[in-house]
Parts: sequence; structure tokens; C-alpha cells
Amino acid sequence: MRMEVTRENFYRRLDKFLRNQLKDVPLSVIYKLIRKGKVYVNKKRVKDPSFELEEGDVVELRYVNLENLPKRSEKKDLTPVPMKLDVLYEDDHYLVLNKPPNIAIHPGKGVHVATLIEGLLHYGQEKGFSPFLVHRLDKDTSGLLVVAKNREAARILTELFKGRNIEKEYVTLVRGVPENNMKLTIPLDGQEAVSEIVSVKPLKDVSLLRVKIHTGRKHQIRRHLSQIGFPVVGDDTYGDRHFNIEFRKRYGLKRQFLHSYRMKFIDPWTEEEKDFRAPLPDDLLSVLNLLKERSDEWLEEFLS
Repeated sequence: MRMEVTRENFYRRLDKFLRNQLKDVPLSVIYKLIRKGKVYVNKKRVKDPSFELEEGDVVELRYVNLENLPKRSEKKDLTPVPMKLDVLYEDDHYLVLNKPPNIAIHPGKGVHVATLIEGLLHYGQEKGFSPFLVHRLDKDTSGLLVVAKNREAARILTELFKGRNIEKEYVTLVRGVPENNMKLTIPLDGQEAVSEIVSVKPLKDVSLLRVKIHTGRKHQIRRHLSQIGFPVVGDDTYGDRHFNIEFRKRYGLKRQFLHSYRMKFIDPWTEEEKDFRAPLPDDLLSVLNLLKERSDEWLEEFLS
């Protein structure tokens, strides 16, 4: 089977391209084909699922009978669902959302309620576009999320993220008081990972931080802060569960305190600087008010 990479079907990673082309084949089978050397790019065998493709590349499956491959089990298609979306910005190419906490972006194991992509599908139907995710936030993380409105915009924005041309800043609450202006460069999953603590506000036995990330590894902020001994409050995966239980009882925090607060980049279409900020949601503001009276007086200065 021979497939040419075009602008219309482009995905940067080889595994994502094959998943889109072989819609009836389970992802596990696609990875097996790559691992066993059945996949060639421009006549060269490729065994790396993350191999980066370019437009014009030719991908081939050799020594494979597609009819004999296992088929993906029937799954319910994504269903557009009416959903109130907090759209901070929108133009012909992309939109920027303020994602609420406790909503998954995409259906997954254990997800039985409406997801953000289903809400975006409904919004797109009404507006006349198809949404494409170019990055993700965890279910319990709130804040800024950029969504492309067509495949070409998704390709351009993905390159923007991949090229580290977007300044991304999060607000988080951690146990303890870390050093200010600290750069964290601990590799994650064998890959370069760079985070930077740019501001620290001590609040009793916890601290409010502003953290910039220069790479986009899975759970990067949560893992980096945990590794240096200052875990995110409410994070039961990498944090201190006993501390989280006591903190939840006292302050009512029901999720990890992590919010995608700011994104700044040069718009690829207008070449204008965009600087988006998402205000902290009520559940996080409530915790700050309980930790320190009149948080509104110092919080604005802290976030500026």
C-alpha cells in the first residue's frame, strides 16, 4: 500500500498519519507494523513511531495484506453536544478557549460524560468549521486552550507549538516554598524538558507559583515540581496524598491546583503579537481567599 503525504492528509508524526489513513486498523496493530519494519518512508524502513513526515513524503506498507489485518472494534462516533464554551478569541483560523476544570478534552477510558471535543463539534457545526486540537490540557487542569478551525491551520499552529514559539505560563499552588527564578531541566521520558519558576508567593505552608514551560512533555509541570520536592497541591499522582487529603478538608480544593494562565505568540496570519490570559476560576480563587485575606489586592500584582 502506497500513501503520499499531502497538505490535506498531513500529520507530522508517522503513527498519527497511519492512524488517520488506516481508520479500521487498531492502533496497537499500527505500532506492531512499525516495530516489525513493515513501514517505509521514501523507500527507507522506519521503525520509530514518532518519525517526522514532510509534505511530499511517500509512506508504504510492504509485505502486508490489509485484508488480513485485525479491524478496529465498532465504537460510538463522537457526537456533537451543546455546551457553553468560554471563547476568549476567535478568527477565521483558530479560537482560544478558557477551559473549565473537571472536563476531559477527548473521550477515553472511564470517560462517560460529554467531552470538550464534542462541545467543540457542536459549536463548529453552528459556525461552519471542523475543530482540530493542536495541544491538550488534563481533565483537571483549567485555562487556555487553542483550537484550530481547519486542517491547514492545525498544521501551522502545531508547528508553532513544536518550534517553541509560544510563551506558555501556568499558575499553580505547591507544598512548601521553592526558590524563585529557578530553571528545571530534568529530562522526562528520555526527552529534554525545561520549566522555569518565574514568581513565588509564600502562603502559610504552601506557595503560589507562576511557571513557564519551554517544552511540552506529558504532565511536565507536575512531574518537575514533584521531583524537586514541591508537589502541586491536589495532585494525587505525583504529589503528597496525605497532605492533599488534609488540604481538601480545610480549603475545599477538589482537584489539582493548576491553571493555564497565559499564552503569547506572533499570529502566523497577521504577524501581530497575541497575548491571551485566562482569569483564575472560582474554585481556585476560593482557596486563595481562605489562605490569605483580600487575595484580590495582591493577586493582580502577582499575575502582572
